[in-house]
Amino acid sequence: MLERNRTITVEKRIVGRRVARLVKTGDVVGIGTGSTIACAIEELGRMVNDGLGISCVPTSYQSRFLAIKYGIPLTTLDENPRLEIAIDGADQVDSRCNAIKGGGAAHTLEKIVASSSERFVIAVDEEKLTERLDHFVPIEVIPQALSIAAREVKSLGGKPTLRMALMKDGPVITDNGNFILDVDFDAIESPARLSGELSSCVGVVEHGIFTGVGEVYVGRKGGSVDLLKGD
Repeated sequence: MLERNRTITVEKRIVGRRVARLVKTGDVVGIGTGSTIACAIEELGRMVNDGLGISCVPTSYQSRFLAIKYGIPLTTLDENPRLEIAIDGADQVDSRCNAIKGGGAAHTLEKIVASSSERFVIAVDEEKLTERLDHFVPIEVIPQALSIAAREVKSLGGKPTLRMALMKDGPVITDNGNFILDVDFDAIESPARLSGELSSCVGVVEHGIFTGVGEVYVGRKGGSVDLLKGD
């Protein structure tokens, strides 16, 4: 059950398996969303089958269904409010390990799980690396606040577009029942400043900027994996 219309490259498989092997017996693990993390979940399932004793907190229905498919025990943040490690993917990562996430519309719970973890790790293939972030920023907004939220992000220099569903009429609905605005800010000069400004906008539940990620594992075309360290 990998993501529809996403290509699972060799680089994604290699780096996904690499971050899965950071998990140790006894860990409570946050598992993110996306094609690279789908590879990590598959590897975790193999490790569990070989005797690894873990439980996981999924960040989306997709990762939940994959965990069930591969026999990984599930838990919740209510039961385990502090996690040993969370592993996730990203849409883009800059040279200072700031990231943009949310292409799968799961970034709100992804950020909650990341903030609940002692160790947060992102895994990407090398095509996701950039000197400066310029990917659109997904923003989850309360439906009733769509107009005011769009107006506020425009005041910050953004160009918002309501994300529309591909397999049904109407907008994408998040797992939390909200809408997604995909906002183009061109090149982002200060991810930390923009993060704070977006968080203060009325009607914004959460945005997809993750600043200063501690560890980013990068799958290279030659089959190697590099580790980048955040500030």
